[in-house]
Amino acid sequence: MIDPLVLLPGMMCDARLFAPQINDLSRDHAVMVAPITQGERVEEIASALLPLLPAKFALAGLSMGGIVAMELLRRAPERITRIALMDTNPLAETPQTAAAYEPMIIGARAGRLDEVMRGFMRPDFLAPGPGRISVLNKVFEMAQDLGPEILVRQVRALQRRRDQQPTLRRCKVPALVMCGAHDALTPLKRHAFMAELIPYARLEVIEDAGHLPTLEAPEAVTAVLRAWLKQPFVLQ
Repeated sequence: MIDPLVLLPGMMCDARLFAPQINDLSRDHAVMVAPITQGERVEEIASALLPLLPAKFALAGLSMGGIVAMELLRRAPERITRIALMDTNPLAETPQTAAAYEPMIIGARAGRLDEVMRGFMRPDFLAPGPGRISVLNKVFEMAQDLGPEILVRQVRALQRRRDQQPTLRRCKVPALVMCGAHDALTPLKRHAFMAELIPYARLEVIEDAGHLPTLEAPEAVTAVLRAWLKQPFVLQ
């Protein structure tokens, strides 16, 4: 029996972030998207999710979803049969970088959510080309639907997140580290570092994508995810 696949979207995103992968993979896998909207700490988000998730599952998270995925791996490694970390970051914020998030909270509470999101998710974080404005507009639409209070909670969680390097070093399941070649928000060198931390991890670079490869290069991402889902559990 193939284990179900749980997808965790990035900050201010929902299932639409994975729409192409859901459409394809759901033909032969049980696929669910879990929200990362409940709680002002990554630990709280993970604790709220665990009772809702299958007993055992494959887990894939993008950006903030990857951060939550690492916390789930830390808390319940026996339930996760394989893990994919996409365009994400295992490191904690420094006091300086955590403080840099504060204007986003102020702007969201002042009714300027769209302005905040456009300042945070910039075009140069994605691969160049005519399609990136369409991808960005999808992100801004998801953000508006989720609303400012979700942004405040998620930013607070990011500010307080822990360093997950020890979690990655202990990983015992087939692991995929994926990054868009043009990702300027969580760059390739950070993903190479992550892949080195995880025993036997595979690093995959999506050439025609930046921070949101699931929408920028959906067919390439789906192919990589399919290969990861077929990877034998016994690591050589």
